[in-house]
Amino acid sequence: MCNEDFMHAAIDKAREGMGTGQTPFGACIVRNGEIIACEHNRVWGETDITAHAEIVAIREACRKLGTIDLSGCTIYTTTEPCTMCFSAIHWARIGRIIFGASIGDAADAGFNELTISNEKMKEMGESLVDITGGFMRQECVELFTEFVSRPEKKTY
Repeated sequence: MCNEDFMHAAIDKAREGMGTGQTPFGACIVRNGEIIACEHNRVWGETDITAHAEIVAIREACRKLGTIDLSGCTIYTTTEPCTMCFSAIHWARIGRIIFGASIGDAADAGFNELTISNEKMKEMGESLVDITGGFMRQECVELFTEFVSRPEKKTY
């Protein structure tokens, strides 16, 4: 599998989540070319504001691997991680973030974002995580369009 395959898995997971009434975010954690965890937002379903796709994926990867140290992993996420998710990625020692849509794209779509970029958080926190943004951006931004056009969407 390649980077595109892993991002497609995150996109597919986001769509799966939208099908259950969740917001359009997905994340996959990969180590050595193998998907360890691939999850979507579960905020509304679990009534848990911290249940972002990245957090849910980190929890699942830690459970599967039996450790809180996810060194050597890459997280593919449909949208640039928020401050909470970036912090969890840093603390889990995930080495690389590859994201599609930016925080600004999410804010433009109406999501309640703190518009602090991952690059800024990396700089301020002296994090070592490698960041690749804008990967397959258009396909990830399309998730927002699909979400806001659904008649059953909730306030976000």
